[in-house]
Amino acid sequence: MAEETKKTTAKKAPAKKAPAKKAAPKAKKPAGKTVTVRQIGSPIGRPVEQRGTLIGLGLNKMNKVNTLEDTASVRGMIRKIPHLVEIVEEAA
Repeated sequence: MAEETKKTTAKKAPAKKAPAKKAAPKAKKPAGKTVTVRQIGSPIGRPVEQRGTLIGLGLNKMNKVNTLEDTASVRGMIRKIPHLVEIVEEAA
């Protein structure tokens, strides 16, 4: 008689579920007045402050356009780098 070998099956631990990912926040549409700016100058060779201002306006490549709320802080940023940006349109 042949011996029967029993196969033992090890119980696996239940699979761990990955934590649910949060959905990316939707881009907020500016409320009220807006201003659209376009980058017309390169940040190459410019001071760090001017590069930071471009990034603060959401610009980083030539001819990139961004629409922002028309606030005093945004207007101040635009006034700091008028040689690098142009106002495309001022929406009501």
